[in-house]
Amino acid sequence: MGRIVDYYLSPVSPYSYLGGERFAEITRDAAATVNVLPVDLTRVFPATGGLPLKQRAPERQAYRLQELRRWRDYLQMPLVLEPKYFPVDANPASLMIIAARRRGLDALGLAQRLLRAVWVEESNIADPDTLMALAADVGMDGGELAEAAGAPDCAAEYERDTQRAIECGVFGVPTYVIDGELFWGQDRLDFVERKLS
Repeated sequence: MGRIVDYYLSPVSPYSYLGGERFAEITRDAAATVNVLPVDLTRVFPATGGLPLKQRAPERQAYRLQELRRWRDYLQMPLVLEPKYFPVDANPASLMIIAARRRGLDALGLAQRLLRAVWVEESNIADPDTLMALAADVGMDGGELAEAAGAPDCAAEYERDTQRAIECGVFGVPTYVIDGELFWGQDRLDFVERKLS
């Protein structure tokens, strides 16, 4: 039986987008089980000393763009550095990912589709119609998922996942947790692969 990876992400994180396909490939090759766990960064950051992007020093904001440009070019992946709909409310998309997970659907695939919508297509993933269309793109019933995402138990699970992230030491995304060991950032995927092999 394969290992279990807790994958903490945000559907608006550029680094979750940049690492998503490689992470999926690594876990497929290792026959690992992935728990897809969207977290509310507006709760994670204050609890762990982080700051939302707009509150960071100008030097940090500028360096972030430089790093995104480097990784985009290195990975040869399309990425709009300053997309039209960013920042955007991540909660509706996070709840839809959780609804997919609760139904045993491909939550990882849905998460990556939503990330691509933000960072490549400049789509508004806080818009309900857009979310339903993106779910349909990966073969899911967008209307059914949207309804499920609006249920109180789905919101409660989002709260639990976020609190669980804080308790296990997650301070940013993506974070991959294997046997209690944290790997923060898509640039740690080589270590994730080694851990799983």
